[in-house]
Amino acid sequence: MKAAIYYGIQDIRVEEIDTPVCGKGEIKVKVHYCAICGTDVRIYLSGHKKVIPPAVIGHEITGVVEEIGSDVKYPEKIQKGDKVVLVTSIGCGVCKMCRKGFYNLCPDTKAIGYFYPGGYAEYVIVPAPAVKQQAVIKLPEGVSLKEGALIEALSCAINGQNYLNIGEGDIVVIYGGGPIGFMHAVLALAEGAEKVIMVDPVYERLEKFGRHFGDILLLDPKKINVKDEVMKQTGGYGADVVITACPAKQAQIEGLGLLGSKGRISLFGGLPKDDSFINIDANLIHYKELSVFGSFASNRRDFIKAAKLISERKIDASKFISCVVPLEKINEGIEMVRQGEVLKCVVEINSDGRP
Repeated sequence: MKAAIYYGIQDIRVEEIDTPVCGKGEIKVKVHYCAICGTDVRIYLSGHKKVIPPAVIGHEITGVVEEIGSDVKYPEKIQKGDKVVLVTSIGCGVCKMCRKGFYNLCPDTKAIGYFYPGGYAEYVIVPAPAVKQQAVIKLPEGVSLKEGALIEALSCAINGQNYLNIGEGDIVVIYGGGPIGFMHAVLALAEGAEKVIMVDPVYERLEKFGRHFGDILLLDPKKINVKDEVMKQTGGYGADVVITACPAKQAQIEGLGLLGSKGRISLFGGLPKDDSFINIDANLIHYKELSVFGSFASNRRDFIKAAKLISERKIDASKFISCVVPLEKINEGIEMVRQGEVLKCVVEINSDGRP
């Protein structure tokens, strides 16, 4: 089969390798699409401790069930030919977090596209631990394989907003104008937010993609005092919710100061591991009764909700897909994502005329 092999920093080559064999407790999937994630770009540029070259990365995967191992017992009936999306995080299955179903927070999590071979290949094996955790989800009627490639990223935004309880009347500020930032924006609007404000110093990109997503207030922090504008928009009260969908210290520090009483902030975007400490005014949290949340990856229930939102057209997946490239041009796709030229680039692995 064809696969894009990650050999190391800025070295991905499309080659012919052996097609994987489906074991007794495994499921084999013919991959149709795998979207490029910002994490894939970081792996390409800097590596990752759980990606040992040579490796196949890619975790935003949709495809068609090709084979089901003889020992597979699946609560939700999965058959050959089913269109599916794959849950990324795979837990150990026995720790405290896994017993609660939070496989993404397992201290020994082993994800598809990191520890296990991923979706930049014609076929992927869903390993037995993932099968046991029901990591294969059938796509709802009306969700195409291409649209389904956005489910993983959307599920991460959903996991982040699970803590925030966004509802009618809320004013939400989002730092970061990438695909995750806009996913947070449309999710907040779908939950009834009164107003969404987005902030990004790369204002040209924010403006370029923002026009596709309706009534969102876009701010250029190089030209506008963000706090003054947020106070103006909220009648001096402050934001109800702030989401930092970017790896920026300043966004976390500034975002906390934008909140009104009972406000909630999600530190969604992680900081570089060697520079992850920030100075905050703890009295803001104390006197305003603020809530500070983290968010990492997602779980099966978030995938199911993401698929449902797309199937019901509450989220228009097509607005996020800026381009589709064949596997042979994966390096070009990664570069377009790195440069911010596209919102989401989807790699087409197999195409047999199915939607």
